[in-house]
Amino acid sequence: MRSLKYVVYREGKYFVSQCLNVEVSSFGKTIDEAVTNLKDAVELYLKDDSEMYLFHDVGDALIGEAFINA
Repeated sequence: MRSLKYVVYREGKYFVSQCLNVEVSSFGKTIDEAVTNLKDAVELYLKDDSEMYLFHDVGDALIGEAFINA
């Protein structure tokens, strides 16, 4: 079992979930649906040959947003 770190953000009428361990993302109508779909997508991504894909262990993560005058 692996720890999956992700970020979820709203894009239009959907929630997008993006994995921080591998370059996989998914979406759903709700946050829960987006996260569930992401788990399924990452499992499928790693299922065939997990040694072929690099899975980065991510510790505590902080996702933020800042605005600048530029």
